[in-house]
Amino acid sequence: MAKHVSRRAAIGVGAAAAALVAAPGSAAASGGAAVAETVAGPVGPQELIRRAYRQQKARAGGVWHSHIAMVDSAGALQSVVEDDADRVTHGYSVQKLAVAVAVMDKIDRGELALGQRLDLTGDIILGGSGIYFLQTVWGDEVTVANFLTAMLLVSDNTAVRMCGRVVPALEINQILAAKGFTHTRVEPVANPNRFFLGVTTPRETHDLLWRLANKTLLSTRSSDFLLGILRWINGYHDGVRRNMSSAERSRVATKYGADFDASGAARHEAGIMFDATGAPTLTYALFADSLGDLDNYGATHPAVQAHAVLGRAMFDAVGPVTNRVARSRHSVRQFRPVNGG
Repeated sequence: MAKHVSRRAAIGVGAAAAALVAAPGSAAASGGAAVAETVAGPVGPQELIRRAYRQQKARAGGVWHSHIAMVDSAGALQSVVEDDADRVTHGYSVQKLAVAVAVMDKIDRGELALGQRLDLTGDIILGGSGIYFLQTVWGDEVTVANFLTAMLLVSDNTAVRMCGRVVPALEINQILAAKGFTHTRVEPVANPNRFFLGVTTPRETHDLLWRLANKTLLSTRSSDFLLGILRWINGYHDGVRRNMSSAERSRVATKYGADFDASGAARHEAGIMFDATGAPTLTYALFADSLGDLDNYGATHPAVQAHAVLGRAMFDAVGPVTNRVARSRHSVRQFRPVNGG
């Protein structure tokens, strides 16, 4: 296992901007738009994102493979960051996006239904992230919609095995290949209904997200179902969505992945941001490995802190942008607390 990677000072930018990003109490870290205010000279939103990316990558350490793209004022998608974007890398739980797409594709073809029920027995329970293993007793019947929601909202690992029961590993890979993904694959094992989550690239993850948001990857109904889960405010908050209000968080669909190997820790996050009208405006696929702080899966991990600062910078950059020519839009209901009853 790799030892802790020390944090490095941000390089290649002015000292004032570097100090702002590094300071825990800074406006950028707490959700303000100070990144734009402290960079000398008038620069566009894309350059602000690039500068924030370089700063945070240097500060967190490790090896990064990333792709960020956003629409311009005319609504055309433009690449902002391409940093080793074609590297084939283990996606860890970010791969659950691809697994969910394969399940929904089978639903779109009429070979499966969201309401189909499967038994949840003790022999299929897998630990790690999620909720099902916390029950301690099992015997439920759950719908496909139920375990897909658990898999994407709280990254439930048992839900991956449930997906494998309805779409075996080889079929998942066939579906992904048919949709034009060259490298995004799960890794089959001896049991055809189980698999490791496999590999992807930042560029292919961006492509999956953009096509999902534009509803060209799946049917409108299936796209809306997955996006509704990924955008809901009960999901993952430690990274990109940390320094945002609940209303801002609801405009970001995100999926996190974390694990480790012999080279060190991996902390990944990928997602898509929407404008106030529900039009997609920016995608991010941030894969970082060879990191330290191996057993820290919380918000204080240096790479996760980097995601949080980047999330605020990206959201502020696309704030004034409206994708008026969007092919499709998606909205979520406003969150309202319910006090029982």
